[in-house]
Amino acid sequence: MAKYNITERKDKGAAYRSMISPRLMDELKERILAVILIQKKYKDKDYSAKQLAEDLGTNTRYISAVVNVRFHMNYTSFVNKFRIEEAMALLVDRRYVDLNMEDISDMVGFTNRQSFYASFYKFNGMTPREYKLRHLPQDKEKKVKKKATNN
Repeated sequence: MAKYNITERKDKGAAYRSMISPRLMDELKERILAVILIQKKYKDKDYSAKQLAEDLGTNTRYISAVVNVRFHMNYTSFVNKFRIEEAMALLVDRRYVDLNMEDISDMVGFTNRQSFYASFYKFNGMTPREYKLRHLPQDKEKKVKKKATNN
């Protein structure tokens, strides 16, 4: 007898996804982008899919369906994508060279350093520190390395 009862996971599509008209999906897609990206709600650690649904006058199933179908990811990955993109810009901006990773993580909306690192690695295949060292101009890179060895 097998030690674990492992069954293959069946890929089943959510029925509610097909119940949303393409026109409504497109409208919700634009409204979601307006709130998350333009209003920069991705920076708000407490801004959930539920809050987004309330703000848009819809429900979380519709939010989930639109994000899944139109952006090909779940809500958390969708929000984290914008956080990581902003973090990448901050990491190579000389005005923020003295900030530590926790500061950058906090500025872009992550609740903790671990989720920041995990998401960053998922999207970039490297840690935030590796990204910073690889993309900073050479004179700034020397300062970062010197600072790291002094700590």
